[in-house]
Amino acid sequence: MKLIIGNKNYSSWSLRGWLAAKQSGLNFEEWTVPLYGDDWEAMKGAKGEFRPSAGKVPVLWDGDTVVWDSLAIMEYLGDKVGRDRFWPKSDDARGMARAMVAEMHSSYMSLRRNCPMNIRAEARVELAEETKADIVRILGLWAEARARFGKGGPFLFGTFSAADIFYAPVVSRFLTYGIGVPGFAETYMQSVWEHDWMQHWVDAARAEEWTISQFEVGQEA
Repeated sequence: MKLIIGNKNYSSWSLRGWLAAKQSGLNFEEWTVPLYGDDWEAMKGAKGEFRPSAGKVPVLWDGDTVVWDSLAIMEYLGDKVGRDRFWPKSDDARGMARAMVAEMHSSYMSLRRNCPMNIRAEARVELAEETKADIVRILGLWAEARARFGKGGPFLFGTFSAADIFYAPVVSRFLTYGIGVPGFAETYMQSVWEHDWMQHWVDAARAEEWTISQFEVGQEA
């Protein structure tokens, strides 16, 4: 399998697709395409055609199968290796985890715009009221998941799962922008940040040479 991703410092959706691939336990080759650089179109051509994704990342190639969109990639991988690798086993926990992932996939537009993912940065921004509402909503979901289903480990549903994969870029944003969170959330965020896969991604992001100006000034990543 081949996974095409964008810049690790900025691309939150690439992080989700990459963590899903790691969680699958399957071997995959990683291709990085620097977003919006002068060689963006040339590198897309060199890597092959990815019209199905309209040039967006991540994209998973598995033989003749092409899957784009991080949630679709995770579901495809779950079909290959078994959904229990990604989702809690009990119906009530799995139901909540699916709802949380779907909400993350489609919501929190203000947080994305106001606090773009930027692993290398240490920044402070004025939070819009809509962003504050996004943060309160996320913290409420984290608290409920941890209280109801988190007794088996340090992650949202105990063990590392799809929910943690999809909220990992939120953890990165909260740390970059110094978002104040309650103690339980600090502990959870530390567990995500110190996960071996996350540290591998962070180290690679910090070593990247690319800077994308619009993502340094508050645009969505």
